[in-house]
Amino acid sequence: MNILVCISQVPDTTAKIVINSAGNAVDPAGIKFILNPYDEYAIEEGLRLREKFTGTVTAVTVGGDSAKEILRTALAMGVDKAVIIKNAEKSDSFSVAKNIADYATTLNPDVILLGRQSIDYDSFQMSGTLGELMNMASVSMVSKLEITGTDVAMERDIEGGKESVQTSLPCVIGVQKGINEPRYPKLPDIMKAKSKPIEEFSPSSQETRVQTITMDIPASKRVGKILGDTDADIAEFVRLLHEDAKAF
Repeated sequence: MNILVCISQVPDTTAKIVINSAGNAVDPAGIKFILNPYDEYAIEEGLRLREKFTGTVTAVTVGGDSAKEILRTALAMGVDKAVIIKNAEKSDSFSVAKNIADYATTLNPDVILLGRQSIDYDSFQMSGTLGELMNMASVSMVSKLEITGTDVAMERDIEGGKESVQTSLPCVIGVQKGINEPRYPKLPDIMKAKSKPIEEFSPSSQETRVQTITMDIPASKRVGKILGDTDADIAEFVRLLHEDAKAF
């Protein structure tokens, strides 16, 4: 089975975000970037499919040189091949999907896996856009996957429940947390990954369809108040809820 896993580089969840001087992007200075957590589940699912059916797992990302670090993580986890489409320009979801789709066309994958969304912009557009560009069925929020021959049975999370869907290979699958438990790379694998080759390609397209005009950090307006358990404190708590918070 030919498996392609799309991964992205995102700021660490504990990073303090600062907006650049232009006011339209995150300032990368001093920020630690990591592999998008949802993409870890996609990598793991790809590795499990390879173990079950044999084949090759290729990890691909779009970005600058710093994005090679997440490819090293993918190699340490066990993917066979790592590919970066070198693009330091500002990209929207369409531009990233277009470049991955153009590369994937040369690879002819049986299945394309990716995390349900990236945790930075939360656009939730990649799986659907890739499916459209590749002329493949696309299913997102997948928490259970079973492939038999070319038949694909999935369970996906929906509001308030689960939905069972079926399609056939080839297809694009956006996986959800809970589909598996990603493996942690062992130290020897991490060291080996440092010297493994990463294939580099130039972007096939710089077309974007969305432009970021401004970006702001939400103002923090929360003011904490500590109250005890006396009758006066309880009365004050009720007053605050009623008059300040307008809760009732």
